[in-house]
Amino acid sequence: MNNWENNVRKVTPYVPGEQPKEAGIIKLNTNENPYPPSPRVRQVLEEALENDGTDRLRLYPDPTSEDLVSALAEYYKLDNDQIFVGVGSDDVIAMCFLTFFNSDKPILFPDITYSFYDVWADLFRIPYKTCPLDRDFNIVKEDYYAENGGIIFPNPNAPTGVETPLSDIEEIIARNPNSVVMVDEAYIDFGGESALPLIGKYDNLLVVQTFSKSRSMAGMRIGYAMGHKKLIKYLNDVKYSFNSYTMNRTAIALGKVAVQDEYYFNETRNKIIATRERVKKELKALGFTFPDSKSNFIFATHKEKKAEDIFKALKKAHIYVRYFKKPRIDNYLRITVGTDDEMDRLISFLKDYL
Repeated sequence: MNNWENNVRKVTPYVPGEQPKEAGIIKLNTNENPYPPSPRVRQVLEEALENDGTDRLRLYPDPTSEDLVSALAEYYKLDNDQIFVGVGSDDVIAMCFLTFFNSDKPILFPDITYSFYDVWADLFRIPYKTCPLDRDFNIVKEDYYAENGGIIFPNPNAPTGVETPLSDIEEIIARNPNSVVMVDEAYIDFGGESALPLIGKYDNLLVVQTFSKSRSMAGMRIGYAMGHKKLIKYLNDVKYSFNSYTMNRTAIALGKVAVQDEYYFNETRNKIIATRERVKKELKALGFTFPDSKSNFIFATHKEKKAEDIFKALKKAHIYVRYFKKPRIDNYLRITVGTDDEMDRLISFLKDYL
């Protein structure tokens, strides 16, 4: 090893879902929305290109992302200074880790959860402790009453899809007035109850959401946090010390119109919810069991067949789902809810395979 390598920050990186390049596949492995973004997004993009839009790329974007922040503030009935935006919720959460989790006490998050949390903790040298979910994959709220340097968990959880009741979330927040509590709501629009109403009551709560799932814009990378003005100011202070221009001009413009098209947003998410509920019944009939998902995926196990074997068989048939070879969940598949046609083809394959 060369001497300079002694000073390299070494971490075990997050492993994203597979992004196959082949054509004609059914891609149900990364929880993307199967429907396109709002038609207004395409309209604004085309207008920008027609009106010498590429010339705008030589200019820096607005470092405050005011157009996007204002659209979100209007939608959620908040003030602009209660909202922080970033390059996807991953960027937002990483910035929150860097800003708020600086105690020598461990931060707390579930043992089965979004697998970026421990990566960020290792990267930023933050001590952490995982709290086991119960046998039904529910958060045990009492585990989060212990002394800590901060708390984060998704709701609904990933990869399980299980929702934590808002009353339990509020109790966790109330029991930790000296810690920042982050609720990662990437999947909240598919049937969960948001913790957003609590930010007016608790100054230590941050609610994080994303455009990647319910707004069909995973490729645009837009995420945001909502909370007390003091929390948002601290986040912006760190952002401006790290990278002032996190949001590009195109993302700001397209994010704004996506938020404003509420009709299309509700139409597509309701399609996904309806498809999810139908597919739950069909999977049960095939011998699968799963927690009651409130997300855009189903976390399923079969009573006879091994998840890994099903995963491999599906992949050979060009149907991609997510398999996690990890303790407690290595016999489960996370199946993204696609279009009705895609899910029909999945069910048809599983009927033949089983």
